[in-house]
Amino acid sequence: MAMVDLRSDTVTRPTAAMRAAMADAPVGDDVFGDDPTVIALEARVAALLGKAAGLFVPSGVMANQIAVRLHARPGEEAIVHAGCHIYNYEGGAAAALSGVTLRPLASADGTLNPAEVFANIHGSADPHLTVTRLVAFENTHNACGGLVVPQANILAVASVARAHALALHLDGARLMNASVATGLPPAELAAPFDTVSLCLSKGLGAPVGSVLVGTKEAMARARRTRKLFGGGMRQSGMLAAAGLYALDHQVARLFEDHKRAWRLAAAIAQIPGVVCDLDKVQTNLVFFDLAPDHPRMAVPTDGRLKLAADLQERGVLIAGGPYRLRAVTHLDVDDDGIDRAVAALRALVS
Repeated sequence: MAMVDLRSDTVTRPTAAMRAAMADAPVGDDVFGDDPTVIALEARVAALLGKAAGLFVPSGVMANQIAVRLHARPGEEAIVHAGCHIYNYEGGAAAALSGVTLRPLASADGTLNPAEVFANIHGSADPHLTVTRLVAFENTHNACGGLVVPQANILAVASVARAHALALHLDGARLMNASVATGLPPAELAAPFDTVSLCLSKGLGAPVGSVLVGTKEAMARARRTRKLFGGGMRQSGMLAAAGLYALDHQVARLFEDHKRAWRLAAAIAQIPGVVCDLDKVQTNLVFFDLAPDHPRMAVPTDGRLKLAADLQERGVLIAGGPYRLRAVTHLDVDDDGIDRAVAALRALVS
């Protein structure tokens, strides 16, 4: 029996129809700027997000790091959420690649407090201070449980940022999940930002790639930075075709992932010895934990890791780290997979 893989929505595999679209894609040489399928994808995503131009890149990390370099110079800084991907999961790239410092601000839900943002903006008058150039959000917010950051909060912070001539970037790794969950059009979610990255290889199910969007001038500079970072691709229309197929066929179905995530979370919450906050299940991410008094939590880090290993032996893969447990629904997990995962977890901890 096949494994139920709930580690991430990055594990999705191209469908047969997506593979056919990839095989049939007209291609050119994207470094020369003449791959027609890449051009089509970039234009499609730019229009979807209400921006003038786009740039296809191999990964969401590269899209975010190109944006950091566009908006800040070495020795300058960006204000970010303390749990965001740019700060925690991109290998220190902002410092290593662009010499940019990240100033993290904490909250439980992925929001940034406008007053706190204001208090942490540094200008150029005092040479002791790092000059602030950028504010970055993540939506949906992975480390905060897949929560959708309220648009009202983003607009409030954007107002502060604009008043101080700061740029705004959105890490839209799961932006289409946010759109489906809220009913707000992607362009409305993207509107406050100068640049936005959209990942195609998570819930949308493409095998590779993200698109960074912004002004034509910014994307021209971004293309040079992509080359500098080693992201220039040749006949990448085959990959871009997967992104176009995903946008055509695999956006509306994200609602199914959200429903299955809620179903999974509700079932987990009913298992004695397991804790799951249902109020935080808004999209396709489900965070849960063993209750503090569960026997497996005698050594909490070991208990979580052992539970993940035991689940794998029963045919269920989760993101089981020493400090948290996470399950992510996606197009390769059906209702039967959810039932199997719940049954395995119940058998191991009840």
